[in-house]
Amino acid sequence: MEFAILASGSSGNCTVVSEGETRILIDAGISCKQMTDRLDVLGIAPKSLSAICLTHDHGDHIKGISTFCKNYGTPLYASLGTRDAAIYRLRELSDAKWFEFAPGDGVGIGALSLSSFAIPHDAGDPVGFTIRGGGRCLGIVTDLGYIPAMVEQHLKACHALILESNHDMEMLMRSDYPWQNKERIKGRHGHLSNDQCTDTLEKLLPGVLSTLVLAHISKNTNTPTLAQNNAKKLLKRHGVAERIALHIASPDATGWLKV
Repeated sequence: MEFAILASGSSGNCTVVSEGETRILIDAGISCKQMTDRLDVLGIAPKSLSAICLTHDHGDHIKGISTFCKNYGTPLYASLGTRDAAIYRLRELSDAKWFEFAPGDGVGIGALSLSSFAIPHDAGDPVGFTIRGGGRCLGIVTDLGYIPAMVEQHLKACHALILESNHDMEMLMRSDYPWQNKERIKGRHGHLSNDQCTDTLEKLLPGVLSTLVLAHISKNTNTPTLAQNNAKKLLKRHGVAERIALHIASPDATGWLKV
């Protein structure tokens, strides 16, 4: 199994996961053209995708989905709350081919098996995923204010993990964001800070993790260097810096990474 991040951050989020002939997108928060162009670089024809699986309904996760589904007829998988909220935001999605699940359900798509789990975020029924294929496990968990114990248990099985490291708390509090925005971001239904990210990682180590991607990094209240250095310190302290490959997701596409 392998994956590539097509976009990450407040401007859009989209990840492709591949195992054998099965390829899926997790979220579709960039334009249809951006998705098709970035898939083309990876050698993937849009019509070959088996599904688009949604974590939640916010615009930076569903922005390009209407045009993409209209052009390619790709089935959509989402929790019932996410489906309803997405259709409310984008009425044309009512004509898409939907498959609904409840948070906690498993979903089989070709050679991939997805396990969903509820996450604390201010959206309609949001979820994270662990995805299994080829004997390996990938976790995708962003857009949440804290890590509940149940989510932590899901992540302990992951060989590769895409984990939110959204903001630096000092930068956030010094920013010119309105106070209510700061409260939302750092609240229990907002986003993980760099320190919350490493607190989570500490509970997963030593474990089986071998690939870590820090994701959804804010361009206004964080820097890739801050997020990376924070995680590096933790990995070194636990003696696993040589074993765990550390990557930073960006708003632009990345190449393939093995799980």
